Amino acid sequence: MEIETGREYAAAVDASDHPPAEPVVRTSHGLVRGTTSGSVAVWRGIPYGAPVTGPDRFRAPRPPEPWAGERPCTTVGDVAPQTMGTMVPVAGGLRMGEDCLWLNVFAPGHPRRDAEPRPVMVWLHGGAYCLGTAAQEIYDGRRLAESGDVVVVTVNYRVGVLGFLDLSALGAGFVPNLGLHDQIAALEWVRENIAEFGGDPGNVTLFGESSGGGCVTALLTAPRAEGLFHKAIAQSPPATTVFGQERAAKVAHRFLDLLELPAQRAAELTELPIQRLAQVAGVLFDEVPVAEPGRLAAAPVVDGELLPGYPVERFASGESLRVPLVIGSNKDEASLFRLFRSPIMPVTPDAVNAMLRDISASHPGLGPERLAEITAAYPDIATARGALAISTDAAFRMPARWVADGHAQHSPTFVYRFDHATPMLRAARVGAGHATELPYLFGNFGTFDHDPTFWLGGRRAALAVSGRMMRRWAAFAEHGVPTALDGSKHWPPYRPETRPTLLIDAIDRMVDDPDGHLHTAWGPQAVGFS
Repeated sequence: MEIETGREYAAAVDASDHPPAEPVVRTSHGLVRGTTSGSVAVWRGIPYGAPVTGPDRFRAPRPPEPWAGERPCTTVGDVAPQTMGTMVPVAGGLRMGEDCLWLNVFAPGHPRRDAEPRPVMVWLHGGAYCLGTAAQEIYDGRRLAESGDVVVVTVNYRVGVLGFLDLSALGAGFVPNLGLHDQIAALEWVRENIAEFGGDPGNVTLFGESSGGGCVTALLTAPRAEGLFHKAIAQSPPATTVFGQERAAKVAHRFLDLLELPAQRAAELTELPIQRLAQVAGVLFDEVPVAEPGRLAAAPVVDGELLPGYPVERFASGESLRVPLVIGSNKDEASLFRLFRSPIMPVTPDAVNAMLRDISASHPGLGPERLAEITAAYPDIATARGALAISTDAAFRMPARWVADGHAQHSPTFVYRFDHATPMLRAARVGAGHATELPYLFGNFGTFDHDPTFWLGGRRAALAVSGRMMRRWAAFAEHGVPTALDGSKHWPPYRPETRPTLLIDAIDRMVDDPDGHLHTAWGPQAVGFS
């Protein structure tokens, strides 16, 4: 069946239990032809921005050029320039390049019983602001779209040197926060086009994990993002890792030093081979957290425009966007960084002590006595186990709680802690490590080579956890309440006084303030890496 426009595609879906084999939808830039996988229609690599080459390399995104005829959208586009590594496995067949502003759409092909448009879930991948892509198999949205009856959009955006290395101190041709600008452009594309795919542009949930979750919390405090999404989910967000302009300028000049490029020749950055920039940026991204444990070289920046202030401070003062929010972290976040020997997070006692000294130096109210109160909550801080615990809390758990405390002042907020781990992950001392919830959320287990997740069993319990998690996230996307209508444990809104938290495990539990002694030790005043 040949479909010529988005409305005809929707009509064909209404008339059938399955989408056309090659569904075609009209977007604001031209027709896009996808494929069908089971009962889900899939479009991959739809451009929402023009290639970021030459003088546009460090500028805000521009719309793509319109095209004539049907554009095949059956394969993904370029992976944003980056230094590939083991922390973010990417299939070998993908190419790296600057035509990297694209997105994927996964839309159920069966008609809805109520004939209403579907909720839309827009995903921002993680990767420490310098790695990752929407092309990773773990982010394939088919199962989530089908089980949740939602339209899933996964966004590829600039990372690393192009997306979050703020070079604006080097001259007027460099724009800060380009990764966030890309995400806003993608959300604008969704607003203009998603109805043609059966989605509701008035019911969009923005969700992401790790640095993708950090982008969610940043955009929740960006006035320009208002109205582009109506609910938000932030999974393990490093919400306090946002830099000031002085810090960003220091990193920018260090980047030039590594390139052996004088500051007066910074404009040449638009002409140098992108592979060279990505290679040198990779050196910088490893160098900074080794020299300054806990810090990243690339992160969102308070630029006074897109981000008018530090996000965590805007949450505390009630200035975040008025939308419902789900936020949380994993029980054993830092364990994965120990396993991969990644420098991104401090995982040894010496590195953690250096991190605490750095935090203290940049926060006048956090003197030796306050540091002693915090470290006293970790009786085994001199061991690797204690180092992992305090690193987890400094980077993820406490920032998520500080955001929740602020956002709950005015909007429904729901807090979780992901605790589930298969027997093999427990035996490997990974537990519920960073990003281990992702295969549960997307229903995509076994996307990594030689995946050990079920080597010691546990598949049945994991699939049950996955089903509940997908249903909760989809229910939140549709109704703003993450309680699936399947007998799952009720998940009440968060209140700072009692901190009710859903512990996601083989059996979900609601617990008031499960990490209360740690929250008391850190206190209500957010601290981070500015």
